Amino acid sequence: MGRQQRVQRRAVHGLLLLDKPLGLSSNQALQKAKWLLRAEKAGHTGTLDPLATGVLPLCFGAATKFSQLHLDADKTYDAVARLGITTTTGDAEGEHVQVRPVAVDADALARVQARFTGPIAQTPPMHSALKKDGKPLYEYARAGIDVERKPRQVVIHALELTLSEDAGGPSLMMRVRCSKGTYIRTLAQDIGEALGCGAHLTLLRRIETGGFQLDACVALDALEQMGEAERLARLLPVETLLRDHVPVTLPAQDAGRFLSGVRRRGPWPDNPRVAVFGQTPHALLGSAHVRAGELIPDRLLSPLEIEQTLAGH
Repeated sequence: MGRQQRVQRRAVHGLLLLDKPLGLSSNQALQKAKWLLRAEKAGHTGTLDPLATGVLPLCFGAATKFSQLHLDADKTYDAVARLGITTTTGDAEGEHVQVRPVAVDADALARVQARFTGPIAQTPPMHSALKKDGKPLYEYARAGIDVERKPRQVVIHALELTLSEDAGGPSLMMRVRCSKGTYIRTLAQDIGEALGCGAHLTLLRRIETGGFQLDACVALDALEQMGEAERLARLLPVETLLRDHVPVTLPAQDAGRFLSGVRRRGPWPDNPRVAVFGQTPHALLGSAHVRAGELIPDRLLSPLEIEQTLAGH
């Protein structure tokens, strides 16, 4: 029972790229990683379904201040859709609704691939975490209540479809690069209908989000096997979340004022995304934007957070 005792929390700052396992919600995976790192504060940059695996960036300490920036990031998924069978949930967890013969050739696949590339409208599935009146849709679905959902515009930047056949029947291998808010389960169902045979999702793996790749991730069970120092070494610096921001470095006097929320003037061009660093010692101070020669603070680290991040490097 020793491992179940209350852990002594501590200040941990940084980004952990987790390969989320099957069956856990994003929050369960986060809480487990938070417990393993003994971290005081943690959050994630958007969620993955329990039935999905793959890239889940977890933010600790000061990194949580910038987690919102990655909610809008494009994502890339590998998915498998079983053709010829539709289910109540759009995935393998649901009951079979309809079984149809499958007759898909290369031409049909090419037509569907073209049709579902670019801006498309999607109706969010009932089995999703999208909320209505403060309650996720999947709770209504479990109670047998169908709620009206408005179609939403999403963008499929790239779509690769490949037919495959195994003992279970014909499947469609899908690689999808898409905008935020895209439901791959719905995409699989819609493609199945367009092919005239129906489909449901049997596998979903996120291989990239906002430039963070699967090969940089650590599995939860691997994290569990590590010693404490090794776990902490897996954390990336907080500024990794701001890598698409233009860096600006301020001398000590300006850095102090900026940290107090005071705008600084300088020869900077207008920019909506700026990462601001102190010169000596070199440390992330926060994010900002530049307008009309003014550096305007957005999210700031506290002096204590800066001190702790410097001590941790």
